[in-house]
Amino acid sequence: MAEWSDVERVAGGLPEADESTSFGNRAFKVRGKTFAWDRPLRKKELAELGDAAPGGPVLGVRLADQVAKQAVLAEHESAFTVDHFRNFDAVLIELDHIDVDTLGELIEDAWASQAPPRLVADFEANNQD
Repeated sequence: MAEWSDVERVAGGLPEADESTSFGNRAFKVRGKTFAWDRPLRKKELAELGDAAPGGPVLGVRLADQVAKQAVLAEHESAFTVDHFRNFDAVLIELDHIDVDTLGELIEDAWASQAPPRLVADFEANNQD
């Protein structure tokens, strides 16, 4: 189970990541582009999800494209979407149902989808296992 402090640690540790806000909610941006954000569900979305609606905190993460979005939705039970995000390259993550390592991977992927290519290349070169 992950918590917002894990989001802060991972996202805040990425190159040129800044904690900010997006539509009044906490967010992380790289060079002004949001890659991860606190995303409370709206009444319409709670109704849309019904009993499947998460009761805990939800994190939005950007993805490279719709192919990546579908892959994340297929691979991670903690990932979901709502109609509002239908054509948006992002998924929502139930923090209560994801392990910290997987969360870290998704946040790094989100950051890489928004960061300049050179910054991503430098990060990857300096963080090879």
